[in-house]
Parts: sequence; C-alpha cells; structure tokens
Amino acid sequence: MANKMIFLNLPVNDLDAAKTFYEALGWSINPDFTDENAACVVVDDNICLMLLTKEFYATFAERPIADTAAFSAAAYALALPSREAVDELTDAALKAGGTEESSRQDRRAQEAEVGMYGRTFLDLDGHQWEPFYMPYPQ
Repeated sequence: MANKMIFLNLPVNDLDAAKTFYEALGWSINPDFTDENAACVVVDDNICLMLLTKEFYATFAERPIADTAAFSAAAYALALPSREAVDELTDAALKAGGTEESSRQDRRAQEAEVGMYGRTFLDLDGHQWEPFYMPYPQ
C-alpha cells in the first residue's frame, strides 16, 4: 500500500448501479473491500472510491446526507494526462448514464488562458467530477 492514498466515501442510492457506472469509466472494483453495503472502486494506485449505501454511510456521519442530485456538495477534480483522456472519461460517463454539466463559458475561458482543459460530469447520484488536463512546466 502506498504511503498516502485518498479514499472518497460517496453515498449512493443504488450500489449495483453505481458500481456498473464506475466500471464503465474503466475503473475496477476491489472485491476484498466490497459487500452488500459498500464497494471499493480503484481509480489508480493512490485513489479509491468507497461507494456506500446511504443507510451504511449514515453510520459514519452525524449530519444529514447531502442531496447531491439537487445541491453541489463537492467537486472532485481529477488531473489526467491529456485533453483526449478528459474527453474519453467524460464521454464514458455520459454513455454510462451520467450527465454533463454545462460549465459557465467565462470559467472555461479563464482555464484556457492558462492552458487548462476540463469538463464536468455528474454521476448517477449527482456527485460532481471535473476531469482536467493542464500541462505542467518542465
């Protein structure tokens, strides 16, 4: 296991549908950490998603679960190696039932000024993903 990893815990309405959605993005399910309450989605060696049924998620939180279908609770920005990778991931999400959020044109113009390219999609539960590409100075 890596020294540092990120695990995002996401409450979901339908665990099986959420697993299918994320597998359609090319990410895998780790069966060692998956049961009827949760699924571990491996994004890469250092990033995993824990998809948790809302009932199970509620055992970890004292506050109400955000309705991410109606409200933005967080935006998960994911750096990718190319513009094509951004389009491939977003297109896969849309094909799997996600929706693209049309970003404000002024924001996209500001990103383009610094060489950044990004798109925004929502998963089946409204969790906001922002894959992006930005060349890093050598």
